[in-house]
Amino acid sequence: MALTQEHKNEIIKKYARHEGDTGSAEVQIAVLTADINEINNHMKAHKKDFHSQRGLMKKIGHRRNLIAYLRNKDVQRYRELINSLGLRR
Repeated sequence: MALTQEHKNEIIKKYARHEGDTGSAEVQIAVLTADINEINNHMKAHKKDFHSQRGLMKKIGHRRNLIAYLRNKDVQRYRELINSLGLRR
């Protein structure tokens, strides 16, 4: 259910702004998006798992706050990230 370390490292490598970058908003949003997608697939199979549902809601809220921060900080980076992740259809 959780992301494997290899998958997480691939995401970090793809969205990092410089070598060794693990804390930028882009990386955090991308990792949270992958995690949200994993939990979402779990929730489709286990509809009554309310503990996982609460964790999903917390992750969605955290991602929403990071996206709002990035949008206010740098609109160009925000637009590129949204397009590459496929958010906001």
